[in-house]
Amino acid sequence: MATAAKRVGMEFRKFGPLPQLVSVIGQGTWYIDSGNRSSVIAALRRGLDLGMNHIDTAELYGEGAAERIIGDAIAGRRDEVFLVSKVLPRHASAHGTLQACERSLVRLGTDHLDCYLLHWRGTPPIEETIAAFEHLRRQGKILSWGVSNFDVPDLEEALFIAGTGRIACNQVLYHLAERAIERAVIPWCEKNGVAVVAYSPFGHGRFPNPLTAGGQVLRQIAEAHNATPRQVALRFLVRFPSVFTIPKASNVQHAEENAEAGSLHLNHEEITLIDEAFPLRPGNRGLPML
Repeated sequence: MATAAKRVGMEFRKFGPLPQLVSVIGQGTWYIDSGNRSSVIAALRRGLDLGMNHIDTAELYGEGAAERIIGDAIAGRRDEVFLVSKVLPRHASAHGTLQACERSLVRLGTDHLDCYLLHWRGTPPIEETIAAFEHLRRQGKILSWGVSNFDVPDLEEALFIAGTGRIACNQVLYHLAERAIERAVIPWCEKNGVAVVAYSPFGHGRFPNPLTAGGQVLRQIAEAHNATPRQVALRFLVRFPSVFTIPKASNVQHAEENAEAGSLHLNHEEITLIDEAFPLRPGNRGLPML
């Protein structure tokens, strides 16, 4: 992996409080079960070749089908992967979390997860979920844990319960048209040493039309770097030192395009142009999520 990563120029960062180095551009897997299985597996493997060691999934995705596909894709390459999955809120009781993790491990064909997340807050008390996470960590079945779709009050509560240095990441919605996390979530995470993982970085079907003013800005910057607008968008999102992103790729070509964003560097003027073309909307709205 080191040779391929050097060739692409992938950037790696510490993931929150963890010592592991994780690629700033990772691999999302929501809806991969609806694509061609062999094409998806080839894309995931090509992503690993190019240094995208962060693979994110969840028991929700295809009711476990995505985890099974990933298990096939990483067979024989587990040591190259920073592997993340998530527990559904309805399973996130003290005992239910342990059972859900075991099922995910079986589907993924591994004996441990590098990080395990609560997908969003539900009915079970957060104290139970965190206690289960810590039990799994002591057993070596997960190396760290985090949360997803948590706003600042939720993060504060989790930090109070768990203590400092325990929350590895917060995975949240973040793309050019939805920048609400820049107001409070990103600053809180950076202050408390928590990684931010941006899901749906292309807007889940809302990527800017090239004929719009914003789309033209992306195209012009992309042309200056011999890149694509999507690569420019990815690089803009990870301009904060705490932020990682996990775009999905259903084929090898898309995986290669995503990976090449790891070597793209935008200057201050370009970042300003994108910021002006896709402004942070006013108001203190609630945390967005899909």
